[in-house]
This record gives sequence, structure tokens and C-alpha cells, in this order.
Amino acid sequence: MPPSFLLHNGIALAIALSIVGLVFALILIRKVVGADAGNEKMAAIANAIQLGAKAYMNKQVMAVSAIAVVIFAAVWYLRDGLTAAGFVVGAVCSLAAGYIGMMVAVRANVRTAQAASVSSHSALKVAFNGGAVTGLLVVALGLLSVGVFYLFVKGAADHAKHAIDSLVGLALGSSLISVFARLGGGIYTKAADVGADLVGKIEQNLNEDDPRNPATIADNVGDNVGDCAGMAADVFETYAVSLIGGVLVGHLTVGTEAAVIYPFVLCGLAIIASLIGIGWVNFVKQEATAALVCGVAVSGIIASALFWWATSSIFGAALKIGGLDVPSVNIFYCAAIGLVMTLVVVWITNYYTSTHHKPVRLIAKASETGHATNIIAGISIGNQATLLPVLAIAASIWGCFDLAGLYGIAIAVVSMLSLSGIIISLDAFGPITDNAGGIAVMSGLPESVRKITDELDAVGNTMKAVTKGYAIASAGLAAMVLFGSYVEDLQAFVGHKVSFDLMDHRVVIGMFIGGLLPFLFTSYCMSAVGNAAGAVVREVRRQITAKPGILNGTDIPDYAQCVGIVTSAALKQMILPALLPLVFVIGMAYVGMEALGGVLIGTIVTGLFIGISMTSAGGAWDNAKKYIEEGNHGGKGSFAHQAAVTGDTVGDPYKDTAGPAVNPMIKVVNILAILIIPIMFKAAVK
Repeated sequence: MPPSFLLHNGIALAIALSIVGLVFALILIRKVVGADAGNEKMAAIANAIQLGAKAYMNKQVMAVSAIAVVIFAAVWYLRDGLTAAGFVVGAVCSLAAGYIGMMVAVRANVRTAQAASVSSHSALKVAFNGGAVTGLLVVALGLLSVGVFYLFVKGAADHAKHAIDSLVGLALGSSLISVFARLGGGIYTKAADVGADLVGKIEQNLNEDDPRNPATIADNVGDNVGDCAGMAADVFETYAVSLIGGVLVGHLTVGTEAAVIYPFVLCGLAIIASLIGIGWVNFVKQEATAALVCGVAVSGIIASALFWWATSSIFGAALKIGGLDVPSVNIFYCAAIGLVMTLVVVWITNYYTSTHHKPVRLIAKASETGHATNIIAGISIGNQATLLPVLAIAASIWGCFDLAGLYGIAIAVVSMLSLSGIIISLDAFGPITDNAGGIAVMSGLPESVRKITDELDAVGNTMKAVTKGYAIASAGLAAMVLFGSYVEDLQAFVGHKVSFDLMDHRVVIGMFIGGLLPFLFTSYCMSAVGNAAGAVVREVRRQITAKPGILNGTDIPDYAQCVGIVTSAALKQMILPALLPLVFVIGMAYVGMEALGGVLIGTIVTGLFIGISMTSAGGAWDNAKKYIEEGNHGGKGSFAHQAAVTGDTVGDPYKDTAGPAVNPMIKVVNILAILIIPIMFKAAVK
């Protein structure tokens, strides 16, 4: 292959590889759906979960569509038709990735339960392949949508800058869906989970997923709409925004076609690496955690080799950035830093949330002395968990900036997100194994089956925490790139240098307001879960009082009632927090471009800390409970277990609603700021 091949055909190659990713996703769908679905009772329970998840997603699509139409019209009127078209493409592809992935996950759950009756590795393969469908859809649809839309607009627009500007609309569309999917799914899943646990486990001493609990179907539905559809939309948005950020920064700071093409090529080659990692998990027989982590490591190693080849082919010996000659090997080092960051974040989050390590066991030990000490220990661990990721992010920013400026940071982010195909496979693995355990209990499968699903569920919990840490850490880096894009784009528009001086009161005011936003945003998220969970608790108590036979098995709970309560609550209460970024950005834009820049900085800093702290604490609380349920510190039903259940219910909205939702919120703020530059700051043009 001649050295110039990637330079002339890089985007076309990336699009072709995205189609390969979609083809493999279809193959995995057929493989999962073709697996044994178990007996009639298992099928009936799985069908109830499927119907609940589908009903919620359909209603969410209708609710979000009404808001999207208004934003679409505003973007068309205030910017242009191509940017508005990008908004639609981003929104539709983000929805599609989450919706299709979730519909596969709700079919993989029952097949995982059945496979667990054969062997642990069989169950691992079914659950992982179900999750891999979501992972491949995220990267394939993300790369395909950005690549095709860019080529289309580039052909239709009068110059390349117009085409790149239109990509901001696509980023906004994906971000909008991500915020609503994360919020709505998070409120749904944790309201059902907390409500089911408070009455079922603490008041009635029922086991997890006991069919006598009226909220158990809603709980299992929530796992899918929150952790599958929500996470898929979240990472799709981060993936697309990071790719667009890389293209935008490449155009603004380097200004060559090679700098624009390179991010597309990295994402395309990483799909090959992710497919090899997925193959590793399927064909190499290992213990669950080792298999999943090794799959990620293999993907990272393959990706680094492919990135080396791509860098030398596209850039040759050197490139010019800001008038300086930068060796092309520096660009590869930035890409390598992104890959290393992925592995570092996986390792750090695994340490703070796995039952095999000290932090989780400290929380379990603290549970022996009561509910309050469990909560105190969990908050402490969550705060500690911010140290290493933030130091790693700071080191990455410093190293990449020294190597290749803002473009180097952008490439590190693209590289980090390029492995989303296999990383999201780990995340979707969690709710599938969780549902599989629930189906095993509700359908009365042997204890040996539940033992396997419990073990996989514990691994899945850690993997969910790991991927949330990955998403938030990558969001922190991506937001830094978007802030740099805001500054570069702003200076290009107004025609003069813009400085964000801490002696300027407008910048400081903006930082305070921006720093406030994540706190206000997460407070609304937590409040929404608390209100909805309270409604579930009251309904479960009402049913148990009205039908005493539920507890002895002579009466059947009305599962649909709890499903209806959380569906309604999630759709109503996701609107206000989702619109907060819009209000803050437009409001502060009237104060000035310096104040808006301060808002972006403040939001990035506090949002990063809150997101990491909440997701780590929540994951640690959850696995501390599971560690006790394994027979430690008194086991199930003990005083320590009751305290751990309380910690878990507090941690649920931390790790699955408020914490993860901060990730897309940070990027919505930055994307909106870039989008409104030509609308709000015309008077500053010189």
C-alpha cells in the first residue's frame, strides 16, 4: 500500500471499516438470538422485561422528539440548514445505537440464564456478545454518521470550514439525546431499584429479584433502559463529539487535510482492534474478569501497532503546528497516551470498586457498626477515588500539549474513545448478567445457576463502574479539547485574540456560575430518583397490605403498576435538569464571551470531580453489599447486610443517574458555547 493511500482515502477507509463493524454487530445479533432461550416460564419473564423496556423507550422517544423539533427549528433559523441536518443525524444515530442495543440485551438476558445451566464460560460468552452488539453499534454508527455527513457537507458547502462547522450540529444532536437517555434511564432504573430494595430486602427480608416483590420487573427493565440504552447514547455522544473535536482542532490549529483525516483513520482502525478483542473473550477460556480485561488489553496493543503505521503513512516525517515543525512520532505518542489512559482508568476504577480490593472491603467492614458508618466510608472512598484519575488526566494534558499542542490533546481523546467498541461491551455485559440472575430466581432455576449468574453479576457491577469511570475521564479530556475549540473558533470569528484573565471579573463570575451547574444538575437528578423511589415504596407496601397472599405465593403482584409509576416519573422529571445547560450557557453569553469561557472552565473542573466521586462511591457501595452477601461480615440478613443495603440504595442514584449524567452535561455546555459564537458575539467582530 503506497504511503499516500491513507491521505487520499482515509475517510473512505474509515467509513468502510464502520460498515464492517455493523456487519459484525448483525452477526452477533444472530448468534445471541439463536442461543437457547430456556423454558416457557423463563420466556414469559423475559417477555415482560422486553415489553416494559420497549414501552418506556417508545414514550421517551416521543417526549424527546417534541423538544428536538423546537431545537432543530432554532438551529435552522439561527445558524443554517446543514447544521440543523447534522443535529437530526446525530440525534437519530444516538437513539438507534441505544435502542437496538437495548433490544438485543433484553433478549440476551434469558439466554445467559439458560447458558449458565451449562457452564460459566457459556454464560459469559452470551452476555458479552449481547453487550458487544451495543459496543459495535456505538462506534460503527458514530464513525459512519460523522464520516458520511462530513463528506456530504464538504461536497455541498463552498469551503471546508463550513463543512466542519456543520459537524457541531451533529454533536449537539447526539449530546441532547445522551442527556435525556442518561437522565430518563437513570431515574427509571434507580427509582425501581431503590424502591424494590427498601421494601423487599429491608422490610420483608426478600432476596434480590424475588418474584413476590411487585417492583422486581420494573427493576429489571430499568437495568436495560439505564445501563444499556443510556450508556450507549452517552458514549456514542462522547465518541462522536471527540471525533468532531479532533477534526475541528485539526482544521483550526494545523490547517492541513492530513490533520483532519487522521482522527477518522484512528477510529476506523480501532474497530479492527476491538473486533480482535471481542474474539479473544469468545475463544480464549479464562475467568470472567481476566477474560474481559485481557480483551481490552489485546485491543489496546493491536490498536497501538495500527496507529503507528497510520501516523507515519499520513504525516510522513513531520508536520507544522503553529509555525513549528513537529515530528510525526509526537502525534503517535499522543495517540499512545490516549490508549494508556484507557488502561489506567480501567485499572484505577477496578481498584476502587472491585470486591477483591481494599476500598470495597473497608466499606463492608464499616457496615458492621451501622448504616451511618457505611455511608461515611462510601463517601470517603468516592472522594479518594478522584485523586489518581485527575492526576492521570493532568499528566496526559501536560504531555500531549508539550508534544503537539491542543491538537495532541485532541488526538489523545480520539485515541482513548476509539476503543469504545470493546469498552461498552463490558458495560452492557453488566445489566445482561443482572437480568439473567433475576430470571434465574423468578423462574426457579437451580441454585448452581444462580451462583454462576451472581458471580458474573459481581464482575458486571465492577465493569459498569469501570466504564462509567472511562466515560467521565474521557469526557474531562474531551471537554478540554472543546474548550480549546471554543477559544480558537471565537478568535477566528471575532478577528482578534481573546484572553481569559483571572483578573477579569467576568471570567471569575463565569467560573463560579459554571462550577455551580454540576451541583445544581446532580441535585435535581438525586431528587428525581428519591421522589420516584418513594412512590414505588408506597405502591409496593400497598400491594403487600392489600394482598397478603403475595408473600406466601398465593397472590400474584401487579408488576405493571410499578412499571407505570417509574415510567411516568422518569419522563416527567428528566426535562428540567436536561434543560439547565441551555439556560446557563445562553444566559451567561449575554454577560460576555469571557464570562462564557469562565462557565466552561468551571463546569469542566467541578463536573469532573463530582462525576468520578459519585460513580466510584456508588460502585463501591454496591459491591460492598455483594461482598457481604457472599458470606462475609455475617452474610445475608445480618445487621451489616442491612447497613450495606442502605449504602447501596444511596449509591444507586450516585452511580447510575447523577454521576454518569454529568458526563454529557459537561459536553452539552461546551458544544452550545461553540454553536452560539456567530449568533451571540457579532458585535465583537473587528
